[in-house]
Parts: sequence; C-alpha cells; structure tokens
Amino acid sequence: MISELVKPEINELIEAENWGALKVAIEDWPTPEIASLLRELEIDQRVIFFRLLPKLKMADVFSYMESDAQNSLLINLTDEENRHLLTNMAPDDRTMLLGEMPGQITQKLLNLLNPQDLREARKLLGYPEESVGRLMTPDYVAVRPSWTVAQCLDHMRAMGSKSETLHMIYVTDTSWNLLDALPLEQFILNEPEKKVSDIMDETFLSVLATQDREEAVSLMQRYDKTALPVIDSDGVLLGIVTVDDVLDVAEEEATEDFHRTAAVSPLQRNYRETSINMLFKARIGWLMILVVVSLMSSGVIAAFEETLESAIALAFFIPLLIGSAGNAGAQAATLMVRALATDDLNVGQWMQTIVKEISVGLLLGMVMGASCWILGYFVGGTHIGIIVGLTMIAIILLANIIGTLLPFLLTALKMDPAIASSPLIATIMDASGLLIYFGIATVFLGNI
Repeated sequence: MISELVKPEINELIEAENWGALKVAIEDWPTPEIASLLRELEIDQRVIFFRLLPKLKMADVFSYMESDAQNSLLINLTDEENRHLLTNMAPDDRTMLLGEMPGQITQKLLNLLNPQDLREARKLLGYPEESVGRLMTPDYVAVRPSWTVAQCLDHMRAMGSKSETLHMIYVTDTSWNLLDALPLEQFILNEPEKKVSDIMDETFLSVLATQDREEAVSLMQRYDKTALPVIDSDGVLLGIVTVDDVLDVAEEEATEDFHRTAAVSPLQRNYRETSINMLFKARIGWLMILVVVSLMSSGVIAAFEETLESAIALAFFIPLLIGSAGNAGAQAATLMVRALATDDLNVGQWMQTIVKEISVGLLLGMVMGASCWILGYFVGGTHIGIIVGLTMIAIILLANIIGTLLPFLLTALKMDPAIASSPLIATIMDASGLLIYFGIATVFLGNI
C-alpha cells in the first residue's frame, strides 16, 4: 500500500510497474525523497527499483534508508551488488550499518570489501559502540605547515572530491600530529605564496576517538562547528566527525530521553520497525516497578483508615492533591533533565538550583494552597479547608525538591537523569503526598 502522500502519477507508475518511466520521473528528486519512496514499496518492487538507480547514486540513497529497509535490500541483492554498495558508501555510514547488523551478516559483508576498505571498517568497528570513533570518517584534507597556500589549493583540488567536507582544512606534521584546523576561506583569501605556518593560530577544537559521541554533539552545539577533528591520546589525527552524523546522534539521544521520561526503555529502532513483543518488553518493566511503588499509596490509606472515616470529605481531595503534586514534580524534573542535557546546569550547581526551586515551590504552593483552602472550606468546613490548604503547600514544595534533586543525583551516579521520569515522580508523590495529607489531618482532627 503506497502512502497517499506520494504523487498520484508516481502511484500509477508503481502500480503499473513501469520502472523505466518512474526512474525518469524522479531523476531530479532529492536523495532523501527517493529513499522515502523506496521505503513505501513492497520488497520485490524495492529491489527492482533500487537496481534501476544510477550506480553512483545507489550508496547515497541507501545511507538515507532506515535499517529495516536496508536489511531487506542487502538480503535480496547479489554479492556483487552489495560489494558495489558498500564500497561506495561513506566510511562512517558503512560503520553504522555494519555495527547494527547481526554478527554473521556483518562478517559476510566484511568479506565483500576490498583489503583497504576492510582494514578501514575493522578499525572503525574496533571503537566502543557509543564512541566518537564509530562516527568518524577518515576522508578529510590535510596539509603541511611548510606548504604555500598555492600548494594547498592544488592539493585540495586533487583530493577534495574524496573528502567528507572542505569547510575545514587540517594542518599536520609528518607524523600526522594535528597542529591546527583552518577554515577554507583562510586559503582563498590569503596570497598564494604565503606559507601555511604564517596563517596558523594553533587554536582549534578536537575530540578523542574514545570519547562518548555526546561530547562531539556538545562541542559542535557550543561552538557552532560543522566538523571536528578526531585524535588519539597522542594527538594524531585519525579522522573527522561531521555535523550530519552529530545531528543523527542528537536526535537519537533526545528520543531516548523522551522515552525515559515516559518510563519506557529506549527503543533500539524507530517505532514503525519495532515489533509488538519489543514494545511490550520496553514498557512492562517500568510499569511493574511503578505498580510496586504504588502499593505504598494503598498502605498509607490503609494506615489512616480511621482518620479517613472520621472526615469522609477528605477522600474528595485525594485525586486533586496527589495529581497536583505529581504534576509539579514532573515540571521540575523535566526542567532539570533538559538543563543538564544541554549543559545549562552541571552537578556542582545543585545547591543554588535547589534554593531557587524551593522559592518557586513555596510560591506555587501558596497560590494553589489558597485556592484549595477556599474549596475545602465550602466542601467540609474550616478544618477541612485548613488541612487541604496546608497539605497543598507542603506537597508542592516537596514535589519541587524531589523533582529537582533526583536528576542531579542520577547524574552524579553516572546514570541518565531522564530516568527521573514523570510517572516515577508522580508515583513517589502519590505515597508521600498521602502521608503528608493524612498526617496533617490526624493532627488537626485529633485536636478538635
């Protein structure tokens, strides 16, 4: 079934299996659009149409496809077609593909590579899975300090087509130690006879190949870079990581955070590709944990059964109070998780942050508490109004404190702060909010 978003005339060509006319009809389409169209096709149609693409365009289109569509193509293409595809893929895209494949398939595909590409692939695959080394490409342009600008420009013309980007040119010594990273305009605007050493300022950003890929994301965002040189512990230039790869990582990390804030274990692939069984496994664990935590709320209600029976009006306010506490805690936690993820805050700033959030919690609690006092007064009288109003102030303040501290604590423990999810905060506040509510009620009603 082809999506309704596909143009009607394209739909007609696909249904008629007029592949030659379809090839002509989309020849001016951007590569991502062709990849999206291929995803819409049935596997047999996808293979036929993919084979009709220009040889030089195949690898580009393939790199834009999602993993399930890539897998189905690799299985149905011949070894020779797969060899051509892998050879023409960018090294970083090829590494990402091979890293996601089952071991047997990865080994089969590695065997199709020529010796040079095989060495390159194995080297990149040797880095930790979440490291910058897995993202980098060895396709870049490097020059020497002793070269003139004219020599550098000649070198760029000769090697530029093989480079991932020409925005930045890297200066290395004969041992490939990174000395500088210069923008292309430095070479265009300077005199041809000037030497590279004369235009170097030796101020550049770099990232270690073994560092977490989120470090590359952070550096690029902070300094507005489109590419970063990747070095080893000795300062040797190994490759570069470019903004297109980093944007993919940023999207993946943001998606994982969204999943965790909803108490869902991060999915390993997009939702459309994820099976019912995988979705079940991603969600059942957290739900069962939250059920266990929720039992505490039932225990609190049982413990204060006599208090509840003495003033049945108290039951009316339970959903209001614990719901407000959960919402306030989730607000605070979401703000902290995002601020920590974007480096707006760091773990060392927890004290000043908690002071600020205590002030915010008190203001929120007093406004909401005053509203609840009025509601409580009309429902159950003066004492109920006071109990509900004071409880609202206390639980909003506590929710703000817990929602603020938990992400900092998780970050300090080297855990993802997104685990401090809205359902988790809400469940914690259910039990603690009821404890505060019935505690205040017991004090006031016992003194009547």
